[in-house]
Amino acid sequence: MGNSQDARLTARRLVRRSPLALGLAATVLLSACQEREVIIPGVREPVSAALTADAAVTDAAQEITDAARAITLPAQVANTSAPQGIGTQSFRTDHASLGAALTPIWSVNIGAGDSRKYRINADPVVADGRIFTLDSLTTVSAVSTGGQVLWQADVRPDEANDNDATGGGLAVDEGRLFVTTGFGALTALDVETGRELWTQDLNATASGRPTVFGDLGYLVAGDNTGWAIEKDTGRIAWTVTASDSITNVLGAPAPVVVFGLAVFSFGSGEMQAVFRQGGLRRWDSSVSGRRTGRALASFDDVTGRPVVAGSTIYAGNQAGRTVASDAVNGRRIWTATEGALGTVLPVAGSVFQVSARNELLRLDATDGTRIWGSRLPNFVKDKPRRFAEVFTHHGPVLAGGRLIVASSDGLIRSYDPASGALVGATEIDAGATTAPVVAGRTLYVVDRKGTLIAYR
Repeated sequence: MGNSQDARLTARRLVRRSPLALGLAATVLLSACQEREVIIPGVREPVSAALTADAAVTDAAQEITDAARAITLPAQVANTSAPQGIGTQSFRTDHASLGAALTPIWSVNIGAGDSRKYRINADPVVADGRIFTLDSLTTVSAVSTGGQVLWQADVRPDEANDNDATGGGLAVDEGRLFVTTGFGALTALDVETGRELWTQDLNATASGRPTVFGDLGYLVAGDNTGWAIEKDTGRIAWTVTASDSITNVLGAPAPVVVFGLAVFSFGSGEMQAVFRQGGLRRWDSSVSGRRTGRALASFDDVTGRPVVAGSTIYAGNQAGRTVASDAVNGRRIWTATEGALGTVLPVAGSVFQVSARNELLRLDATDGTRIWGSRLPNFVKDKPRRFAEVFTHHGPVLAGGRLIVASSDGLIRSYDPASGALVGATEIDAGATTAPVVAGRTLYVVDRKGTLIAYR
């Protein structure tokens, strides 16, 4: 400390000579006592390197060891329709028939495509020999399986204009097409002619997909209210509410129906199961929690669309959680520290999903452990400074012995369910904006320009 004592004496002498020397004295004192900085050896990379498409997907708390695992797929089924979302078991074809190679056989414009303000978020539905679509400005189209537009209908309210809303969803049941819109309405149309049968005003954005089961249609509006609507008349049967949340994404998941219950998913991450006919609450649960490290977002909106398999409901959020819950009582069975951005597909003892870190994942359906992950394109490479711009991936669906994911980067990719290996790719020039739907051994998808394309 001899050097430190000399430094303090020097500082006192400087202060006596001039008040301006105070700062200099402090600097001298700190310099004398400060330890030399230790430089840690190793390669230095910018923080943004973790966000690039080429960065390795790792977790600081867990070593990832992917491996192929044998899988016994259910037999392929030559389904002729895909009338509603796959969340409810009775509407789902676990393994649809599809040829080994995908070749575009026709395409047709169905209206307005994606733009900076508007998005197509309604997956096509197939029923009664028609493919039904909804564009980004609420025009409904009925297209034949040969690619001809049979009719179109604008379900926008008379007093509304193009700037008011976007988004919606579709479901078909017993000759009726049910359409939800961002304008806050549920409309029933005749599938043969497009004639409006009735419209129910919901007083809240209804950009999510409806589910029609029995005599009622179920949907979420405003991200916090579940509705049951009489299928024949459009009258309100009952409603349920959840906590408000402002951190939501466009389009609520379709409610699922299981064991006499209707299960709603809300923007807050809540899941509510109510008795299907009367709306009496049976149980509450949630898709909550956030992964340590990288996640696409830190909010709990249910973006991994809930799917029922047997007596289990699988669902996920963007923040880094996928959960399995008992459909009877809502009890949590397992939690995986991976988020889900679209369909959570349980089949053959596995759960397949596109994660919030842009991987196609295979999880073990019994405990949620990771089996493998296959990298998908992430941030747009030609604009490396704009990390908010990412590719989107829709699916997966299981068809023709492979998992299929349609992406906005201009490719429809096929993967081996056992190993996650890429086994094929087909171009979709404008990029996909909906999940692929398979019916009649044909795959249908809508691109970002508002074109319905059929592949076979």
